[in-house]
Amino acid sequence: MKRAILLASVFGIAMAGCTATTTTENDGAAEEVRENRPVPPSPPPPPPPPGMVADMAMASGARFSGQPSPTIRPAPWPQPEAEDRERYDDSDANPVVSTAEEPVSTFSIDVDTASYGVVRDYLIDSRELPPSDAVRIEEMINYFDYDYALPPGPDEPFATHVTVTPNPWNANTQLMHVGIQGFEIVPDERPRANLVFLVDVSGSMNSPDKLPLAVQALHMLVDELEDEDTVSLVVYAGAAGAVLEPTEARNERRIHEALDRLHAGGSTAGGAGLELAYSLARENFDEDAVNRVMLLTDGDFNVGVTRDESLEDYVARQRDSGIYLSVMGFGRGNYNDRMMQMIAQAGNGTAGYIDSRREARRMLVEESFSSLFPIANDVKIQVEFNPARVAEYRLIGYETRLLDRADFNNDAVDAGEVGSGHSVTAIYEIAAPGSQGVLMDPLRYGGGAAPDADLDGEYGLLRLRYKHPGEDDSVLMERTVTGDDAVGAFEEADSEVRFSVAVAGFAQLLRGDPYLQDGYGWEAVAEDAAGALGEDEFGYRAEFLDLVDRARRIDENVSLKD
Repeated sequence: MKRAILLASVFGIAMAGCTATTTTENDGAAEEVRENRPVPPSPPPPPPPPGMVADMAMASGARFSGQPSPTIRPAPWPQPEAEDRERYDDSDANPVVSTAEEPVSTFSIDVDTASYGVVRDYLIDSRELPPSDAVRIEEMINYFDYDYALPPGPDEPFATHVTVTPNPWNANTQLMHVGIQGFEIVPDERPRANLVFLVDVSGSMNSPDKLPLAVQALHMLVDELEDEDTVSLVVYAGAAGAVLEPTEARNERRIHEALDRLHAGGSTAGGAGLELAYSLARENFDEDAVNRVMLLTDGDFNVGVTRDESLEDYVARQRDSGIYLSVMGFGRGNYNDRMMQMIAQAGNGTAGYIDSRREARRMLVEESFSSLFPIANDVKIQVEFNPARVAEYRLIGYETRLLDRADFNNDAVDAGEVGSGHSVTAIYEIAAPGSQGVLMDPLRYGGGAAPDADLDGEYGLLRLRYKHPGEDDSVLMERTVTGDDAVGAFEEADSEVRFSVAVAGFAQLLRGDPYLQDGYGWEAVAEDAAGALGEDEFGYRAEFLDLVDRARRIDENVSLKD
């Protein structure tokens, strides 16, 4: 089926001659320690002569057929005044749960990292604490790589690591730290990638930290692809159009040239863009490849299908097609985090936030395998706590990923995807029966008594359920959590556990969660994290220490220049 390319003022899609240069690991940028801001773009080209745009518009039914894209000058478009219209999902912290009443906790894994990028952008650029709803603890924790032991191979793609440790922010409770490590695909054995880049070129993307940075990010990714991988390019503004037909990465110059022509201008028909991108991915679907739509936007959809719930429904209907979704957010001011999280969770997707060239490199170069190539779908975690050892528990984070108990065994219920080599970390705060950490009084009537048997000292049973890519039936893994998994002092836990706990404490401080006690504050977070930096090859953990210090200074009204 042929599809029109919708161009220039007819559809609000504006492109311009080379406004960005191809970025590679060899251009010296990789040696920079910190790149918080992208290089500002070149000034936009002058508007076209009268009639030029109309002469270049293609009739309905025309299809780009592999020839180099012409340089299209944007038609004049009124730009809206700056307005802060950011949207974050409102979710309360998970409550403390009585094990006697509800012994089972179930949730979908989450490997998204968008929240960490947003928090960093607030602390560095805005020099203010982020809104509490922008802080998702699980995304803060899972931003970092953890050196958990690898599983044996693709047939058993996960290894579980559990540590029960004293709690640094409450001496009366403990933490149960759960680390899940995914199998890492051997580079020579990875499948081919069939990628559709879906780029928002609307007027709201006309900012150095938006479209120019998105183009730089895609240049980096293209340089990482193998010759037989394919790339398609779809853009949307007032409507949507296909700019580049599926092109093998061996023709990378053609892909780079198409990216260099993108220029922002117009309103935002994001729903139409998603529909066109999925359609193009289906037309070129390869069952032996990883088929993925990659959406780069600030999330400001204001033309056509704009309701978050309608977009969620559309994306959810696509997830059974075998096409994955990656959502990458850019910029501030009208960043729609709520919509991006919603569609990412609905459509076999992951969500990230790119605030710098360094973050683009981390996500699309250093972690390109985990970003592009899944090892498991619909991954769910369930923990059944033993009331003889755990009177109460609280899952730290994952508020938007909670599942009903019955959902765990229902293969029709969607859950998160895990990419090659990804690790997933979850932390529970637990209180022993009779300890001062217990917050709820026992029930007078029914269900409140803990069993006498200790069940050989078990804290609980950890279950992991997942599907191999392309399969409909899930696989179950189980392991008990016992006293052998416990350490006597927090300092005895390994550095991966201690660092992730420090990140969880930092995120709770930013949100203002009510469960931090014992005077636990910014200094305690910094001390715990500093003692658990490990090798820190790329300096991300050291950067975390800087963010903790910035948050402390902002909170205490101390100048960041001191």
